[in-house]
Amino acid sequence: MHPLDLTEPGVAQQILALQRAAYRVEADLIGFGGIPPLRESEADLVAAPLLWLGISDGGWIVAALAYMADGDQIDIDRLVVAPEAARQGLGSTLVGALDRKATITVATGKTNQPAHRLYEALGFVSVGETSPVAGLRVTHFERKAPDGAHRPR
Repeated sequence: MHPLDLTEPGVAQQILALQRAAYRVEADLIGFGGIPPLRESEADLVAAPLLWLGISDGGWIVAALAYMADGDQIDIDRLVVAPEAARQGLGSTLVGALDRKATITVATGKTNQPAHRLYEALGFVSVGETSPVAGLRVTHFERKAPDGAHRPR
């Protein structure tokens, strides 16, 4: 596992291809093809104010996590795993690398049961649902900091 710098040659292209493959699987699972990252350009990806972690295999990024951090709060913006590398613990490894002293939030499609199981297994609890775009329902999860402290955003 290593930090990813999207300004390095080829990194953003690899992540874009990875997230498109991963989000196509989610789109099929939840029955909604309009997931915003599926339409994201390379320029949009690079411009997003996110920190990235990745796992590579044979020189290719096979899993990546993008997040924002603000003090003791972390928001996972996206967690993507190559379909052929799914269910090998890569997502768990990436989430596990985040600061354990932070309260972490994440959202995923309401009917994306594999993602729900992953986050619940990692100690996250559902804290509600929203509809960020027409036709898409997402479930929000949170894992509080060990001391239970939580600051509203």
